Order: sequence, then structure tokens, then C-alpha cells
Amino acid sequence: MTTTASAPPAPVPVHQRVAELAATLIASWQQGYLKDRSPAVAALARLRRGAGREAGETPDLWSLIDTNPLHAPAEGMRPLSEQELERAENALHAALTLWAFHQQSRSVPMHRRHTRERPGGLGAAVRRLMPADGTDAPVRKRLVRAGTAPDLVTLAQRLRDIVALLRGAKTPVPLDYGLLAGQLYLWQWPDGPAAVRRRWGRSFHELPRTLPDTGQNPAPASDENTTPDTDKDAS
Repeated sequence: MTTTASAPPAPVPVHQRVAELAATLIASWQQGYLKDRSPAVAALARLRRGAGREAGETPDLWSLIDTNPLHAPAEGMRPLSEQELERAENALHAALTLWAFHQQSRSVPMHRRHTRERPGGLGAAVRRLMPADGTDAPVRKRLVRAGTAPDLVTLAQRLRDIVALLRGAKTPVPLDYGLLAGQLYLWQWPDGPAAVRRRWGRSFHELPRTLPDTGQNPAPASDENTTPDTDKDAS
């Protein structure tokens, strides 16, 4: 009797590893912040000070944003190159500081996992700012302008303008910051901006959902992050 060795698991794409790490870090801070725990409140204050800056410009965040899982990956995961690590750290810095700005003074979670039932991508979030019976051209233009940013710092600054609208809405609109972190990682590679713009566009044009958007985090559905080659990420 012969046995067939099972195939090794498919490698996890780097942008998905970045997305998962961002979601893990935010989940802990968000829970603590909503329960008014001092360490989490202090962490958000530190993160907000790094918003709109390059990752290396804020030494205070070096010890706060733990990137060890990317430097010492789990069994079966390859180590990342210096270029991959640098771009992963840039993406994490941008996403986490944007979330801290979004969450400030809000009593419900502003990071919420993307699901098919409740799309959490950037395009879907911008769409929720618009009236149900039409579109808001100035708001949509902010999304388009973000997609044409010449560099990551400019992109983060333009995203901050969008986040200000999301947090200032009558019912604040949450966002999947893990998903955003993965997209910000992809954005830094050749052809990345075009791929990310397509994802934001698909997210924006999703059919409006009828479920109430309470900002609560339902049980995660299947993760729609995929490899850059397939480009099937719905958000």
C-alpha cells in the first residue's frame, strides 16, 4: 500500500500577511480603547502623532508597531526581503495611524472586518457617505484623487481627508483597516497603484446593501484578499 504525500500549503501572499498583522494589532488596541483602558488610549494618541508622516520619521512608534511576525514568519512562510519588509512597514504605519485618527473619540469600532454581507473596503465606505438615491461628486472625487497620489505619504494624507469624512458622518462609517494595509502594501509596487484603484472602484460600485451599518464586527466570512496576480479582491 502506498501513501501519497500531501501537498505543502500554498504560501500566504505578503500583502495578506500585512493585512492580517494590521488587523491583529488593531483588534487589541480597539478593544482596549472602547473599554477605556489606559494603555490602549495612550497607544492611539501615539499612533495619531504619526499620521501623514513616513514610517521612519516617528521613532516613538518603532516599539509600538510590532513587526516581528514579518521578520520571524511562522513555519512554512519564507522570510521577506529588505524591500518587502520596508514596504510592509510603510503600509502598516499608514494604515494604523489612519485607524487611530478614525477611532478617536468614537464609542463604536471604526475598524470592521470586510465580509460579503458588509463590504468594508475603501470604495464601499465612500459610497456609504452618499445619499441612497444618488451620488455625491465631490466625495467621489476624493476617492479618485487618492488613487492618483504620486507617493505613499501623499496617498496617506489624501486618505486622511476621506477618513475625516467617514468619522464625521452622522453615523460614522467603519473601514477594514487590515484590508487597507494589504492594499497599501500592493500600491508600492510597479503596477500596484492601478491594481489598487481597480479594487477601490469595484468596491465603490458594489450594489448598495440593505443591512444596517452599526459599526459592529460580525463573524468574519471568507477572506477576499488574494494574490496580486489574480486581482480578485472585491474591495
